[in-house]
Amino acid sequence: MTRRALQQRSGVDIEVVVGEPQVHRAQAIRLGEYMLGMYASRDYLARHGVPRSPEEIAEHGLVYFVDSMLQVDDLDAPRRLAPEMQDGLTSTNVFVHVEATRAGAGVGFLPCFMADRHSDLVRLLPDYFREQLPYWMVLRPDSYRQPAVAAVAEALRTQMEIARPMLLGASNP
Repeated sequence: MTRRALQQRSGVDIEVVVGEPQVHRAQAIRLGEYMLGMYASRDYLARHGVPRSPEEIAEHGLVYFVDSMLQVDDLDAPRRLAPEMQDGLTSTNVFVHVEATRAGAGVGFLPCFMADRHSDLVRLLPDYFREQLPYWMVLRPDSYRQPAVAAVAEALRTQMEIARPMLLGASNP
């Protein structure tokens, strides 16, 4: 999610967040990392040209989160890496980012594990636009003692390890 971990966890057994959570009365466990990169659709690149530098990417509209909705500083990478880049389309939903990028709304800063599934998307300047962010799991102390919650937490850890190459964009360097 694009917000910080909850401070009050009433009714929440497990929460998965981006970035290291600052929590009290909860257990935070690092699950692993994922990579984000800049992507554009093949059709978009055919119409607008392939950017060959960060300066050229800045001439394109950014498909990304609504700036005012971001509460996790680590997710602000595209504004740090390409500060001149203007918003092309903003949304609070990463699935919208992927589909808007595929539809040619601009250049999307997308999780590699989501974008690499689509052969119509091309990763741009992967040596420059690469941001590796951590996923953390936050649990109430009493929740982890419940067998069902402990089983789900362990399954999340196992699946994150299995999916590590995909999460890090290894299929599309």
